Amino acid sequence: MSLDLAGVVLYVRSGCHLCELFLLEMSLDLGEELERLRVLDVDSDETLASRYGLRVPVLEARGEVLCEGVYDRARVLEALRV
Repeated sequence: MSLDLAGVVLYVRSGCHLCELFLLEMSLDLGEELERLRVLDVDSDETLASRYGLRVPVLEARGEVLCEGVYDRARVLEALRV
């Protein structure tokens, strides 16, 4: 399966158990492709921290929120499939 991860960003927070679970579930679908995923810690930037607050994890693809809080496998795979 070929996936397009260009413009895909996962916003997380260090120590967030939901973020860790989200990444684990994504890794089951993406395998080694997960290494190409851009993961940003919202606490690393004041603007991101303000924008996302406690709303993590948030997966965006080219500016569109694919899922927030819980991994939506079907939606993610459909949006990223080439």
